[in-house]
Amino acid sequence: MEMRIRAFLHSCVFALLLAGPVAAQTSRQAILQAEDRRAPTAHDVAIIRGGVQSGDPQTARIAVRALGRLERPPLAADLVPALRHPLPEVRSEAANAIAQSFHSVKKDADPGRALVQSAAAALTARLAVEAEPSVRASICEALGRLPYPSAEEIDKVERSLLEAGARNHSVADRLGVAQGLYGLTHRQRQPRQPGAEAHAALVDLMALRPNEAASGARVRRLAVETLQDASVLPTAANDPDAQVRRLALHAAAAADLGDAGWNALTKGLSDPSPMVRLEAVRGVAARKRDDSCALLVAALKDRDAHVDLAALDSLAACGPTPDAVAALARTAADLAEAGSPRGWHRPAHAIVSLASAAPERAAASLAPFVGSSTWQMRLYAARAATILKDTATLEKLARDDNDNVVEAAVEGLSKVAGHAADEAYVAALGRNGYQAIRAGARALDGSSSSDARPALEGALARLQAEGHDNSHDARDAITQTLAAIGSDVRPPKLRPQPADADLSPDDLRRLASPRARITIRGVGTVELALFTSEAPATVLRFARLAEAGYYNGLTFHRIVPNFVVQGGSPGANEYVGDATFMRDEVGLWPHVRGAVGISTRGHDTGDAQIFIDLVDNPRLDHDYTVFAQVLNGMEIVDQILEGDVIDRIEIVPGS
Repeated sequence: MEMRIRAFLHSCVFALLLAGPVAAQTSRQAILQAEDRRAPTAHDVAIIRGGVQSGDPQTARIAVRALGRLERPPLAADLVPALRHPLPEVRSEAANAIAQSFHSVKKDADPGRALVQSAAAALTARLAVEAEPSVRASICEALGRLPYPSAEEIDKVERSLLEAGARNHSVADRLGVAQGLYGLTHRQRQPRQPGAEAHAALVDLMALRPNEAASGARVRRLAVETLQDASVLPTAANDPDAQVRRLALHAAAAADLGDAGWNALTKGLSDPSPMVRLEAVRGVAARKRDDSCALLVAALKDRDAHVDLAALDSLAACGPTPDAVAALARTAADLAEAGSPRGWHRPAHAIVSLASAAPERAAASLAPFVGSSTWQMRLYAARAATILKDTATLEKLARDDNDNVVEAAVEGLSKVAGHAADEAYVAALGRNGYQAIRAGARALDGSSSSDARPALEGALARLQAEGHDNSHDARDAITQTLAAIGSDVRPPKLRPQPADADLSPDDLRRLASPRARITIRGVGTVELALFTSEAPATVLRFARLAEAGYYNGLTFHRIVPNFVVQGGSPGANEYVGDATFMRDEVGLWPHVRGAVGISTRGHDTGDAQIFIDLVDNPRLDHDYTVFAQVLNGMEIVDQILEGDVIDRIEIVPGS
C-alpha cells in the first residue's frame, strides 16, 4: 500500500510544472526542450544552467535533473550549489544528478581524478550536515556510484558511509547506506568485496527490526544482494519478505554453501511464494547432487506456471534419471492444448530439455513441433534441433514464414553447420525482420562465399534507405561482417540521435497525473501510475502510441521469471520496435518490483518496448528509464506467459 501511495503522489507532482507565473512555466518548458535535444549547443547548456540557479523551486528541480542527464562530468560542479537548496527534493535531485554526470564514463576511461574527487568531497561534506533522512539516503547512493580511480578512494568513501550509518538510524538512512555499499561493490570498475567493517554493517542491515517487516524490506534485500555469501543464510532464508528469501536462495546456489545451503534450497521448494520456489528450483539444478533430479521431477506441475517451466528446463541435465526422461517425454508428447495461446509452453520447453536429456527420443518426437501452426512451437523446435545437430530440420526452419523462427534456425545452423549453410544465411539477409537479418549477417562472419559480400552490401543499402533507427543492431552486424571479410564499405554513423519529443504544453498539462490500463487477453488488467514528472518525454511517447492503438494486439515476447516481462514489439522480438529511437530519462525512482521501464539496446536507443520488473532489480537503476509503477494488478503481471497478447492500453488523464 505504501508503494501505491508513493507512486500516486509522485505522478501528481507534475501538476506543479505548469503552475506558477507564466515566466516560470516558459523557463521550465525551455529546459525540458533543451534536455530533450541533449543540449548539443552552448546555448542549450546555458538554458539548463540558468534553471539550476532559478529562485523557483520546481524550475530548479527540473533543471538539476536535466543537467545530470547530460552525463558530462565537468558539469557536476554546476550542481554542487544545489546540494544546499532549501527544498529537500531539489537536494536529493542534486545528489543523484552529480552521480549521473559521471554515468557514461566507460570502465576503461578516466573521467579525471580531480573531477571525481571534487564531486565525492562535495557529497561527503553535505552528508555530514544534512538534516533530512531522504536526502542523506540520496547522497549515500550517489557516493556509491561515482567511478573512483583507486581502491584507496573507494575505501575512504566506504568509511564515510559507515560513519553516516552510525550517526543516523532511520529506515531511509539505512536504505541509503545499503544503496551506497551496493554501488561500491557492484558498480565500480573492478569487482570488489566489502571490507570487514562494511561486511559487518551489511549483516546488521539484514536484521529484521521490530515493526519494520515491510518498511525495511528494501534495506534487507539490498544487504543480501550485496553480500551473497554464507552470512546471509541464518536470517535471510527465514525473512518474512519473499524477495529477501529469494535472494538468500540465490546466494545458497551461487556460493555453494554446503549442507546449510542445500537445506535452505530444499526447504525453499515448498515456500508459499512462487518467486522463492522458482529460485529453489534453479538452485537445486545448479548444485547437481544425486537427488537433484528427483526433486526437480517433483516440482513439475507446480501451481505456478513459471516454476513448472523452470523445472522442465532444469531436467535437461537429468538424462541419467529415467523418471526425468519419462516426464519430459510425456510432456513433449502431450499436444492436446498446444494450439491454444497458453497451452504450448509445457511441450515446447519439454522438447528442448529432452533434446539434451535423451536425444534419440527427442528426435523421434520433433516432427509435430516443426509442423505446428503455432510459430513459437517451431521456434522451440529450432532450439531443440540445434542441440540435436539436426541440420536438415534447421535448414527447413531457416525458410520459415516467421522471422523469429528464422533467427533461431540460422543461429542454430551457424553452430551446427558453419559456413556449409551460407546459402541460408544469405537468404536471411533478404528478410524483413531485423532479428533475422542480424542473425544472417553474424553467421556470415568469415565466409568465403562469393554471394556473401553483395548480399551484405545490398541488405545494408536497403536498411539505410529505409532509415529506421531500430535497424541499428542489424546494420551494426552487417558492418562488422563486411569489415571482417575485407569490404571497403564505409557506412555512415550507425547510431542516430533520438528525435525530439515535441513536448507541447497542452500535452504536458493533459498528462499531469495520468494512469494507464493494460488489458492482457485471457489474463487480466494492470493499472499503472505514469510518472510525467520523472520522464515527460517517455510518458508522452507512450501515451501517444497507446492512444493511436500501436500496442493493441502486440505481445509480451520476453519472459524472464524473477527478473522482468517485456513486450510491445511489432515483431515479438527484442530487435524490432517503434522505428524512431527515444532518449533515456533515468531518475530517482528505482527499479523495484512493479516498476515499468523502457527497453534499450544502448544509451538513448529506446524503441517503445516496455518491461515490468518482477523483483527489485537495483543493477538496472540509473541505466533504464522508469516511467511508471504498477498500482493494481501485480498478481496479473506475475501470470504473464510468453506470447500473451496486449488487447489494448488505455490512457486515463488526470482530473
